[in-house]
Amino acid sequence: MHFEDTTIYIVGDAKSPQNNPIMEVYKAFFVGIVVDRKTAIIVDVECSATLSLTNSFVKSLLIGKNVLSPDVIDCINTRYFGSSQKAFGVALKDAQKKYQQIMQSESK
Repeated sequence: MHFEDTTIYIVGDAKSPQNNPIMEVYKAFFVGIVVDRKTAIIVDVECSATLSLTNSFVKSLLIGKNVLSPDVIDCINTRYFGSSQKAFGVALKDAQKKYQQIMQSESK
């Protein structure tokens, strides 16, 4: 897949519950997001899921949404009920924070 020059890649991370298969494999929960820096729209996303269906579902939740919108966290809380739900929300908030820091540093 080709990404436009206006996109950036951000990784957010969080600890996941100990009884979670993601912890067994990755030791943490990660969400990688490709964001258009001009529009803040998520163009691609993937997470450290152990099932490909999880990544497909995460893509359907987030692609096309504004990375800074509260809706992205809300959709995790209302539609994603995997055992890593809380970790997913924390990782996404971490990615949002990193995006804001990048945008602030570029505007200086």
